[in-house]
Amino acid sequence: MGAAIEIIPVMSTTDYLINAVLVLLVIRQIRGSKLDLINLVLPLVLVVGAACLFLKSFPTAGNDLVLIITGAVVGALLGAGAAAGTSLRLGADGVPFAKAGILAAMLWVVGIGFRMGFAYFSSHGAGPSIDRFSVQHSITSGQAWVAALVLMALSEVVARILVLRVRGHRLSATAA
Repeated sequence: MGAAIEIIPVMSTTDYLINAVLVLLVIRQIRGSKLDLINLVLPLVLVVGAACLFLKSFPTAGNDLVLIITGAVVGALLGAGAAAGTSLRLGADGVPFAKAGILAAMLWVVGIGFRMGFAYFSSHGAGPSIDRFSVQHSITSGQAWVAALVLMALSEVVARILVLRVRGHRLSATAA
């Protein structure tokens, strides 16, 4: 593998809009909201939509799978950390109310910022460096990077939701 790999196409307006909505979710999290169906579905719909747009294949040659798993693990850690940095209390109606703290907001923005920065810089000057890194570490295709970043986002959202739902369930059970 000596040839350059195409990493990620230039970000489109849709890409920026999806990421902007994900960043705006931070504001909603800081204001606080019930752990209701909307808070479960909205982030999942956004990342699944992004996955449908970007995830064209799931490469496993060379160290592609290692990169993809690493992205997913980092995302899960960011999501679990964001959930841990979110306070929960029981609302008057018995539904848990979640309010993200500074740590949660920072971790959410770090994850989104990293993915946006990588996509932007890969097509604005960093492409050759990413190519060299890929060759040196046996990453065989640009789609491996795409899969790693998409699964990072998906695992971040899923981990955050799961940890908050478990904590919310425990809070409700304790109050009952």
